[in-house]
Amino acid sequence: MFERFTSDARAVVRGAVEHSERVGSRSVGAEHLLLALLDREASRASFALAALGLAADRREPVRSALADARRRAGLSQAETDALAGLGIDVSDLVSRVEETHGVGAMSGGRKGGGWWAGRTVFSRDAKEVLERCLRIAVAHRDRRIGDEHLLLALTARPGVPSEVLADQGVTYETLSRVLYGAEGEGEGEAKAAS
Repeated sequence: MFERFTSDARAVVRGAVEHSERVGSRSVGAEHLLLALLDREASRASFALAALGLAADRREPVRSALADARRRAGLSQAETDALAGLGIDVSDLVSRVEETHGVGAMSGGRKGGGWWAGRTVFSRDAKEVLERCLRIAVAHRDRRIGDEHLLLALTARPGVPSEVLADQGVTYETLSRVLYGAEGEGEGEAKAAS
């Protein structure tokens, strides 16, 4: 599949690996793909983000929200709210864990090497994003998979990246309109995203 990726899409995957390594994560997750997309300039995805009000100088709230979710062990705000409905205060839980084990203890960072040392492992959610971006490209009859397909795939599945982007007005529908016009709302596209 990677042979179909454009140079921008390949740069996003490499950037995601770098983000994952920088924070000591055991695997590359969907949030790392989003962080790498936010780093891009002069690509189709970066132009779409800018058109939706997330120009390069306005992306810090997204990065901050991703960092907050990471401290909550990757729980989305919807999951945090659901737990609150059951009487579980995630903020209190994070505070208690961090009080005992240090800041970021719930973020899943690795302590030293292990069987994964030196290997790039993609989490299930990152693999789903990569598979979905292929389906989205095929649905649009695009021959190559670009960083815009990665961005669309991130917004098409539930989770922290889509929630954080939606809070900034970036949804699958708005991106489709920016990238493909009225055609982006087609029936085949919705099937590719599901």
